[in-house]
Amino acid sequence: MSSPTNSPAAVNDEKAPYEPKKALPLVLSPITTNLFLPDDILLSSLSRISRLYYPTFSLVSKSFRALVASPELYQTRSILGRTESCLYVCLRLLNESNLRWYTLCRVPDRKLTNFSGGHLLVPILSRYAPPAHWSSVVAVDSNIYAIGGPIHDAPSSSVSVLDCQCDTWREAPPMRVARSYPTATVLDGKIYVAGGCEDCTSLDCIEVFDPKTQTWDSVASPGTERCERLVYKSVGIEGKYHLFGGAGHVAYDPKEGRWDSVGMDLDMGRSWVSYCVINNTLFYYNDREFKWYDYKGRFWRKLMGLERLIKFLCYSRVNLAAYGEKMAVFWDTFVPSSSKNKMIWCAEITIEKHDTYDICGKTEWFDVVLRVPKSYELVHVLAATV
Repeated sequence: MSSPTNSPAAVNDEKAPYEPKKALPLVLSPITTNLFLPDDILLSSLSRISRLYYPTFSLVSKSFRALVASPELYQTRSILGRTESCLYVCLRLLNESNLRWYTLCRVPDRKLTNFSGGHLLVPILSRYAPPAHWSSVVAVDSNIYAIGGPIHDAPSSSVSVLDCQCDTWREAPPMRVARSYPTATVLDGKIYVAGGCEDCTSLDCIEVFDPKTQTWDSVASPGTERCERLVYKSVGIEGKYHLFGGAGHVAYDPKEGRWDSVGMDLDMGRSWVSYCVINNTLFYYNDREFKWYDYKGRFWRKLMGLERLIKFLCYSRVNLAAYGEKMAVFWDTFVPSSSKNKMIWCAEITIEKHDTYDICGKTEWFDVVLRVPKSYELVHVLAATV
């Protein structure tokens, strides 16, 4: 594990996280030593390089910056089967509604240790981000959707989309119903949204968005009493859309168009917990424990192998994200020698499934990836495929 002195420099500006003014040291590969190569050769070469290096490549020149964000590059990556999962992190300054978005990148010349992965969080270049703090955020393919949330203390039906290929925001078709604190989840490429609406008897109390057709549709309500309080968690697993709340736990089968009552064994509790789905398996972290849900046995099992990592998570807010077929874990800690700053950490976990009843986690690396003023908090962590 690298020491804090090898981590990103401390931040002195209380209003904004550290954003390097100088280009990161760059170890140029043969394809970047000649900036006059034809674009088609550069496209072919860049498409074979991990996107984790793209933020650094964009510092080479304006033409490289445009090339890295070009649709042609990502079409080439797709044809060559080079698409990969990329992590995005959202931070919020307390008492502000605007969010600041970062992406994880690799620093080419950063010294690797037994646990350090040589990664940093760098701000995305987009100047616009949705103003709502309490939006529900999900990723579908290369797009991140920020859905609803209160704006100026009023429910909102707005939907904003971050195109992770060029890191720019745009507006998507709004929901049929304005929502303050919705919960959203992805199942079979569609986005299901529930909760946060004022009229729980509305036919649009639960909606589903199809990114391919860019249209919203209604989902049959599980019942007014249930819908009223089923607002705080949702997850797509085993082909069903699960909703959790004070009125119980129900699951919707899109193929049959039917809701069923489900026992509370799948519930993760009322307290704030972070959870994610990897290869159709649900994981969560709470009370210094990682667990996974045995869908056949219908009970939670402890995720073994992460005992050393758990020691670093004490008194931290932890965020999980499905990172391809791996798990990304983000958390924050205060800088030991400072009362003004804190460190954002990241760990990459490989999920090893030995048999039906034995799933273990293996820590590939963990390290400090950003330093921010203590007034910043982690809001969202998720991965897009680009």
